[in-house]
Amino acid sequence: MSIASDQDKRHQIIDACREMNRLGINQGTSGNISLRHDDGMLITPTSVPYNAMQVDQIVFMKLDSEPGGGQRPSSEWRFHRDILKARPEVNAVVHAHPPFATVLAIMGREIPAVHYMIACAGGDTIRCAPYATFGTEELSRHAVTALADRSACLLAHHGMIVVGTSLAKAMWLAVEVETLARQYHGCLQIGTPPLLSKAEIENVRTRMAGYGVGEE
Repeated sequence: MSIASDQDKRHQIIDACREMNRLGINQGTSGNISLRHDDGMLITPTSVPYNAMQVDQIVFMKLDSEPGGGQRPSSEWRFHRDILKARPEVNAVVHAHPPFATVLAIMGREIPAVHYMIACAGGDTIRCAPYATFGTEELSRHAVTALADRSACLLAHHGMIVVGTSLAKAMWLAVEVETLARQYHGCLQIGTPPLLSKAEIENVRTRMAGYGVGEE
C-alpha cells in the first residue's frame, strides 16, 4: 500500500467517527472503527474525542500481534482484530452504541425478521452475543460467533457491531440496523410482531445482492 492510501484510510476513519455521532448512532467516544490495511489494521485510538482526532493518532496493528508502545488503540481492538482475521472478505468493522439497538442488547434480544431489510445483514436474525466485559478475549469470541454468516450483531448490555467490504458499506448497514432496532422496539410496544419466514428472507437476500452503497 502507498503512503497516500494509508493517509486516505486514516481520514476515512476520522470522518466516519464524526458521522456516527452526527447521525445519532453513537455518543461521545464510545464507538470505534477499524479498516484492514496491508497485513494489519488501522484502528481508532482510545479516549480521543472525534473532533480532535488527528490522522497520526490512528493506530496501525498487525493482525498477528497485540498493541505495542506509543498511541494506544481502542480498548476494543481485540474483537476488531479477531473479526478481520476470521473474515477475510471483511475490510471494515464499525462498533457503536446506537440507542435502540443498545436497548435491545440490554434486554438480550436479537432482532428477528420484522422487516425484509434484515436480509441486508445476512440472514433472518441479527443475533445478540452474550455479555462479557469490554475489551476481553471472551467478548471477542462471542462477537466472532454471533457474526458467523452475518454482517451485524448486538452485544448484550453493550452495543452493536457491523462489518462490511468497505467502510461506506459498514456505515450504511449501521444505520439500517439501528432503523430495524427502532422498528422492532416500536412493534414491541403494541404486541408480539408477526415475522417473515426464513424462506422469504432468503428470497429477499438473493434479490438484494449488491444492494446498498457502492464501494469506496
